[in-house]
Amino acid sequence: MPLLKTTKLEARYGDFQALFGIDFEIHPGEIVAMIGANGAGKSTFLKTVCGLLKTDHDAVVFDGTPIGGQPPGSIVRQGISMVPEGRRLFPSLSVEENLLMGAYTKRPGPWNLDAIYKLFPLLKDRRRNPGTALSGGQQQIVAIGRALMSNPKLLICDEISLGLAPIVVKEIYDALPNICAGGLTAIIVEQDVGVAQQVSSRLYCLQEGRVTLTGASNQLSREQISQAYFGV
Repeated sequence: MPLLKTTKLEARYGDFQALFGIDFEIHPGEIVAMIGANGAGKSTFLKTVCGLLKTDHDAVVFDGTPIGGQPPGSIVRQGISMVPEGRRLFPSLSVEENLLMGAYTKRPGPWNLDAIYKLFPLLKDRRRNPGTALSGGQQQIVAIGRALMSNPKLLICDEISLGLAPIVVKEIYDALPNICAGGLTAIIVEQDVGVAQQVSSRLYCLQEGRVTLTGASNQLSREQISQAYFGV
């Protein structure tokens, strides 16, 4: 049974319809990538799954339970956590305080401060520093650690490589196998198609709010992806 499944998922910003009948599923332990140009609907899809945008109750099913339209706090408590685009750290809090904000639901699981510091030792060295005083890559690591502190079943990462140097992106994605080693499931939204294919087992492409391609990441050709991505 899929851990997360959406069926004919639609979403709107006022009168503007942004998603049109999105069918998506991810199974426990999978890493699935979502690609598409700016405005394709990727972030809207994530916001709808996480309860930031309203949708039909039965359009989103998580771990066998319909959650469409539930408040974001309720969805986090059930085991979905997102690393948002732009990191969104609390500027008045230290690195450690930002991490602890992710643990407010007190969900049981393997992730705590010690586990985060073991995975990302640099955060322990900078734990007393203001979170926003770090480099962009270090701030992204804090955002990932904060999401893990909620001990999610499903980790959602929205454009975590955006604006970062390639070497930093590599360091972050090199940590992904260790993050998911315990059975964690992950959705990765990524603009770099090559990276998306490398880190995922399956891939979805969105264009103008619709799924235009899906399949095993290592079996989709660049030509197929280019046609689905640009619609040509």
